[in-house]
Amino acid sequence: MPARGPACDHRRVRDGSLIPRFGRARRDPQEAVLEGFHAVKHALRFGARIELLLTPDRAALLELADSLAPDLRARLAEDAREVEAELFAQLVPLPPKTGVLAIAHRPPVDVPGLLAVPDPRPIVLLEDPRDLGNAGACVRVAAAADAGGVLATGTHDPWHPDALRGAAGLHFALPVARLADLAALDGGGRPVIGLDPDGEELDAAGLDPRAILAFGTERDGLSAELIARSDALMRIPMREGVSSLNLATAVAAVLFAWRLTAA
Repeated sequence: MPARGPACDHRRVRDGSLIPRFGRARRDPQEAVLEGFHAVKHALRFGARIELLLTPDRAALLELADSLAPDLRARLAEDAREVEAELFAQLVPLPPKTGVLAIAHRPPVDVPGLLAVPDPRPIVLLEDPRDLGNAGACVRVAAAADAGGVLATGTHDPWHPDALRGAAGLHFALPVARLADLAALDGGGRPVIGLDPDGEELDAAGLDPRAILAFGTERDGLSAELIARSDALMRIPMREGVSSLNLATAVAAVLFAWRLTAA
């Protein structure tokens, strides 16, 4: 059962203070802004602590729940607060067409503990991802494949609302965190497998299930530092003349190759 937030008043809300409240939440490293029905749905299913759940049309939201998530209808009926459509449209840069927004608490992630846990599932490492929507799609793929977690380096917050939108809220389904220093990879006893066009052809059946699977950017690939830290380099076999894959597609190809051979 998902953790419950405070009881909500179902009366129509006209409080303009909600606009700065959402602005603060987008910058708060302890909060997550969920935009759209699928993001809220997955967050609730995987135990998110929702603080605020808003919609401009409560009846339409519950009708959507009847169709797409009947298991969550009662929760949405209890917690959703209705706001004026004009106010709802000002809460985030791109209001979702499915008419629901939420603020949730981010679950804490112990990165050294995650790397050290003897869990036979790979961890995805995204080195300096540039496109937040694509980074979110990687989280969505990793959750679907039941990976052990997703770590990201670089300046972008992997919990940015754009990444949460791309992941459809599946950040709550597995650990997702920023990796501040590549040196942390040395302490968990997990082999690092770098995905690189100069590596050996991917052998999914031979992958260590505890591997850290490192993916670079589509333009630059892995950094020299991460290549040096890798225990092995592997490449995804592709048709001649095709130079690269979209980041999320590459993550999906490797994770599901592993999952299908491990089944």
